[in-house]
Amino acid sequence: MADKTTTPITPTETAPRVDRAATAVTTTSTGTAAPGKTVIADSVISKVAGIAAREVPGVYALGGGAARAFGAIRDVIGSTDLSQGVRVEVGETQVAADVTIVVEYPTPMNAVAEAVRAEVARAIEQLVGMEVAEVNVAINDVHIPGDDDDEQARESRVA
Repeated sequence: MADKTTTPITPTETAPRVDRAATAVTTTSTGTAAPGKTVIADSVISKVAGIAAREVPGVYALGGGAARAFGAIRDVIGSTDLSQGVRVEVGETQVAADVTIVVEYPTPMNAVAEAVRAEVARAIEQLVGMEVAEVNVAINDVHIPGDDDDEQARESRVA
């Protein structure tokens, strides 16, 4: 008889935060409408979360420094990435989202983070129809009004 040895399996990644990873959200029609299925891409869920986060008072921008720099370039050429600063993990019935924001000074940061969590979860649940497992908010920077480079660029340095 052959020697059967087992080796322990060590996880290479952390456990998923959602029920089970899928490539896209798929729902099947069971109502009175014609039968069929709906597929929602992960990028659509990211956009929904990004739009919802931007609507929260006190959120100046989404994304880290490099993402905001590329976003400024995209804005100049007329192309806006609404999912900038948002990463989602989508399962069959659940979504987990990570949102990176810049908060306007002097808005209370904890209040803004809680409002972003609530708004992103509400938007995903209502518009996408999926359960939200978690929404993590990372505050990357603070925007101080009047300290913009744009305002300084508008002022001419010569007469």
